[in-house]
Amino acid sequence: MSDKDSKTIGRDMEETKEYHRRYLRAVNSPVRREILRALKDADGSLGSLSTATGLDEKTVAWHLSILEYGFCVEKEERDGKPFYALTKEGLV
Repeated sequence: MSDKDSKTIGRDMEETKEYHRRYLRAVNSPVRREILRALKDADGSLGSLSTATGLDEKTVAWHLSILEYGFCVEKEERDGKPFYALTKEGLV
């Protein structure tokens, strides 16, 4: 993977450190790692991720917001509902 493809490589060392801090915070939770694993098989909806993890949708949404901030998932809207997909960083 080239530096251009990575979302965790910044324009300078300080920005890169900040991106890495955000990424490490996101993956440093067993619950969030479970959500990342569930995303490999789920359709990316809150409902399917809630079912796969046994967590309520509000809790899953909160963890997904941290994963999105940490470059692990991307959110898109389909018919007004959020759907999530793994990024290259999230696959690690």
